[in-house]
Amino acid sequence: MLRKAYTTVSKKLRREVPVRLLFFLPEDSRRQLERWLRGREEFRSLRRADVAIVSCGKSGRTWLRMLMSRFFQIRYDFAGGSLIKGDNAHYRHNDIPRVCFTHDSYLHYYTGNFQSKIEYRKIRTMLLVRHPADVAVSQFFQWKHRIQPRKKWLNEYPLDGSDVSMFDMIMHSNAGVPYAVRFLNNWRREWEGREDLEVVRYEDMTVDTHGQLYRILRFLGFEATDTELEECVRFASFENMRRIEEHGVFWFAGRGMKGKKSEDSNVFLVRRGKAGGWRDYFPDDRAAAIEDYIEQHLEPGFGYLRNEARELFPLDLGTRTGTGPGGEPAGLDRARVAR
Repeated sequence: MLRKAYTTVSKKLRREVPVRLLFFLPEDSRRQLERWLRGREEFRSLRRADVAIVSCGKSGRTWLRMLMSRFFQIRYDFAGGSLIKGDNAHYRHNDIPRVCFTHDSYLHYYTGNFQSKIEYRKIRTMLLVRHPADVAVSQFFQWKHRIQPRKKWLNEYPLDGSDVSMFDMIMHSNAGVPYAVRFLNNWRREWEGREDLEVVRYEDMTVDTHGQLYRILRFLGFEATDTELEECVRFASFENMRRIEEHGVFWFAGRGMKGKKSEDSNVFLVRRGKAGGWRDYFPDDRAAAIEDYIEQHLEPGFGYLRNEARELFPLDLGTRTGTGPGGEPAGLDRARVAR
């Protein structure tokens, strides 16, 4: 805990104190400086890691960390009050890989490589993806209830007190569907020809959590048993994750998992966990406009476009398929079809 606390505080000091001391600089210069400092942190974390797990924000990363953390707790028989990140689990047992979880938000401000993912080509990489509209709706509630004012300023989101509708927010260039689409497009171009880059869809995880977790762990070099998988899935169920968040069990996992009480489910990090739930928030004409934007701007390959849903991802999302370690995990080859 002391090691984690020291790391957290030192990072905060390194990236925020210089910006605050240079208060006399123009606002945009201070913003760019903090992005550069955060990018330097991301670069250093990537260099120290054995594997990178990359995702756009609100794509299910906390759920994946819960699943993975529970597996390593079971496999190596240790209790934990924090989720796997960096070398914290490797520090306990050196067979556990050092994992860099990143949203790939600031690295390019440090390296200057805005058009390339070359820094990831020296490390095994897993890309966790989710439908851009689901990402954007989840990000709206994150912006409304959870993001600190400083982070809104840094990312050029609408600031506190802004009169922004849900539709306008999720169509916002820096925080909504356009951002999520750009993120996916940049990584779609990157995975061509890379055998050490694995793509995992959030939607497949909701349908066959056992099979997808088995596949993820195998990518990391581990063969999970049925018993281990069942316990991981139980532990990372929506109900248990909400309970954990309410009670702050993983209070060293960052602000997202600190204890909280509220009657409004949208306040929680663990909010709904529903694939395709974005449609519940919009009338037909608004939903059509969102879909049209995605159709016009998203590159094919993820299974989120109308004409590729059956071709690339024929799985009926209403039924659970896949057999886990006893057979071929669902989605193993489907995410590679477009390569």
